[in-house]
Amino acid sequence: MKSAHRSVLIMITLSIGLIGLAMLFSHQNQPLSLAQSVSNSANAEPIPIDRLSVAPLVARASPAVVNIAVVQPSPYAQNPLLRDPYFRRFFGVSEGVLQPRLSAGSGVVVDANKGLVVTNFHIVDGASLIMVMLEDKRQLEAELVASDDQADIALLRIPAKNLTAVPLAASDSAQVGDYVIAIGNPFGIGQSVTAGIVSALGRGLSPERHFGLIQTDAPINPGNSGGPLINMRGEVIGINVSILTPVQANIGIGFAVPASVVRQLLRSEKS
Repeated sequence: MKSAHRSVLIMITLSIGLIGLAMLFSHQNQPLSLAQSVSNSANAEPIPIDRLSVAPLVARASPAVVNIAVVQPSPYAQNPLLRDPYFRRFFGVSEGVLQPRLSAGSGVVVDANKGLVVTNFHIVDGASLIMVMLEDKRQLEAELVASDDQADIALLRIPAKNLTAVPLAASDSAQVGDYVIAIGNPFGIGQSVTAGIVSALGRGLSPERHFGLIQTDAPINPGNSGGPLINMRGEVIGINVSILTPVQANIGIGFAVPASVVRQLLRSEKS
């Protein structure tokens, strides 16, 4: 009788042990609870903020970006009749239309030693006075030394020392999807930075034009023209030139002249 009781007791003990092992195995292999997952995520190492910012790149490039103010003669002043006060009154033309026009844009220093600045040709075309303002607020009169009206780029020279330049990309190696930033003076409010990607290459390429434009969705607004389009290596891959818009506002389709065209203009200046 005692032997039978002992056997039953052993069987019960073994059953309890097996149940405990099964519960332990099940607990070790079940998915983490929501609370445990949140706890583990909260304890993960945060991503350093400098990996999410282009601030170091902007700090290097922005001193090379300049504002350009231009004085251009009024087109009305070119008319011999309208230079006569009698005919101005006869045609109902106000005196104010004879005043010189002021326009503004952006540019970038590409050679600090020579004081060479690249901008758009349409900004300085026909200018009687070109003034360049540096980031440190120095204002200098600039000289137009070379231009390409077909490419809409111009090369200026300023008599300044202690300049900062941004290097031109060695080749047109930009690829669709590359991150880029645009720096300029939109609407005359002061230097501003926008960011985006290269949306397309070779826009506007035709038998009449030997180069195609870089398309980008980095916002380019009035006043940004002539400023640089810069890649993540801190190189100028293009000069911002225009936007495509039906409403006179940015819709994310902007264009830049490739760096290779700027290099050709620089070579013409040296020759």
